[in-house]
Amino acid sequence: MPVFLFGGGDIISKDFRINEEIRVREVRLVDTDGNQLGIMPLREALRIAEERQLDLVEIAPQARPPVCRVMDFGKYKYEQSKREKEARKKQKIVEIKEIKLRPNIEDHDFFVKVKNASRFLKEGDKVKATIIFRGREIVHTQLGRQLLVRMAEELKDLGNVERQPKLEGKNMIMIISPKQDIKQD
Repeated sequence: MPVFLFGGGDIISKDFRINEEIRVREVRLVDTDGNQLGIMPLREALRIAEERQLDLVEIAPQARPPVCRVMDFGKYKYEQSKREKEARKKQKIVEIKEIKLRPNIEDHDFFVKVKNASRFLKEGDKVKATIIFRGREIVHTQLGRQLLVRMAEELKDLGNVERQPKLEGKNMIMIISPKQDIKQD
């Protein structure tokens, strides 16, 4: 569906053909209430739309014959843009917040990281927990895995493990996504 953006972010679709733009012999006509008026010549359908002081809009061009509806196209476009704005308002952009840990982290520091992760999950964001191995620590990957499993256990009420702990280069990564039933502020 070709969409064009103009200055103010208004989205206008060039998908619909209206009135004289429709180039077929016959159309299946639907009135404003959704009642089918049957298959008729294009001129007849245009005349009906004109009598009602409305537009003839091709809503299903791929159908044989194409389906056209009698409607106020300006009002339809306005309502469509209102619906799109509402949908954009309700969208929540999920971000991934990263928490970095070391394999030999102290308990207090660990719980500070868990507290931050729980805040992120409550806000509806995903949490990427990363264990950074330096130097020879890489031979003790089981310590990192235990730490991530412990973190997942601490956060099990707020989120689900979306991606199990996995070693990527010198880092071990686990992703936790928020549970859907958590009330978001």
